[in-house]
Amino acid sequence: MDVPKSDVEITRKRRHRFVVAGAGIAIAAVTILAVGQLGQAAPAMERSGLWIDTVQQGPMTRELQGVGELVPDDDASRWVAAELDGRVDRKLLEEGARVRPDTVLLQLSNPDVEQAAVTANLALQAAEAALASLEESLQGELLALRSAVAAIEAEQAQAAIQANVDASLARDGLLSEITAQQSSVRAKSLDTRVRLERNRLERAERSLSTRVAVQRADVDNRRTVAALKRRDVASMTVRAGMSGVLQEIVVGVGQRITKSANLARIVDPARLKAQLRIPEAQTDDLTIALPVTIDTHNGLVAGRVSRIAPSAQNGTVTVDVALLGELPRSARPDMTIDGTVQIERLDNVRHVGRPAAGRTEGVMSLFRVSPDGTRAEPVAVQLGRASANRVEIVGGELRPGDRIVLSDTSSWGQRAVRLR
Repeated sequence: MDVPKSDVEITRKRRHRFVVAGAGIAIAAVTILAVGQLGQAAPAMERSGLWIDTVQQGPMTRELQGVGELVPDDDASRWVAAELDGRVDRKLLEEGARVRPDTVLLQLSNPDVEQAAVTANLALQAAEAALASLEESLQGELLALRSAVAAIEAEQAQAAIQANVDASLARDGLLSEITAQQSSVRAKSLDTRVRLERNRLERAERSLSTRVAVQRADVDNRRTVAALKRRDVASMTVRAGMSGVLQEIVVGVGQRITKSANLARIVDPARLKAQLRIPEAQTDDLTIALPVTIDTHNGLVAGRVSRIAPSAQNGTVTVDVALLGELPRSARPDMTIDGTVQIERLDNVRHVGRPAAGRTEGVMSLFRVSPDGTRAEPVAVQLGRASANRVEIVGGELRPGDRIVLSDTSSWGQRAVRLR
């Protein structure tokens, strides 16, 4: 059975509910305020994990940095190629050996080449024998013709004497006129024969040189062919062809090779150049003849830019550097190197380390560290010409001595951060 409540008790319970509700509202308000203030509090960053640099006033050298290798000059390396088809019988040297132009690297074989050389030598010997035989035969013919000319000349001389005697006797009446005329006719006939035989001899002498020249040309042709075939045989012995170091042999014993196939590579280690790969975004001011410092990791070598590739590959531009100084003894082709290209020198400018992210030219926001090192606040800075690791400051609130956070701060937004 319900017990009726008095007015005082009802009023007291209502007052209690109002107090509880008010306390809840106050607690909620305080909580909301605290959360709001927490959301606006500066985030904390570990200072040890940040890259911080100091703004400086003074000279700044604009530089480009790249990595690359030492490579032979264009005429300081040579691929030794096979002149004919063949098979590798022997490999006489290993990579790294010092060689001279006549140093034998490989011994090849090809029976067809050897047979062709033998055939060419035999053909040359046959042509030389034919030439000697022809010369002897022609000399014999000339001797016979000369003998015949001498005989007819003697007979003509005797006939001329007899004709004179008979003419004298006929004038004295001691010999008939007919006999004297017969002697005169015979002498004239012999004069004609002598003239004809002499012409025949002259023609034979002229034709002799022509016939010998034809045969001698055949001998020269076969001698040339034989020399080429001997050269083919000699090419089976593969030689270096230049002084240097045997960098690699790309064939093995027993391997069949074809004409013009590369067999080995010779490099002159004293004639090397540097090839650097420069990021394509940094090559605006890159020109020929700029000074370069090459770090071989065992010494520094001075050089100058000698060639700039006309196109970029994989985001980089290849730059050839002619070396002006002497390389260390440990330098080798294809050795990894670092290079620094000096673009220009700026005098009395404000500069700081190059930021890790963002633009390096124009207006951008950087975080300046407070003097006590507990906070970093964003400041607007106008950057100018950049180097590989420094950038010029041309405008903004930064002064020499200010410390700047160069790490990637893109996630910080535009609010200050606490450093701890």
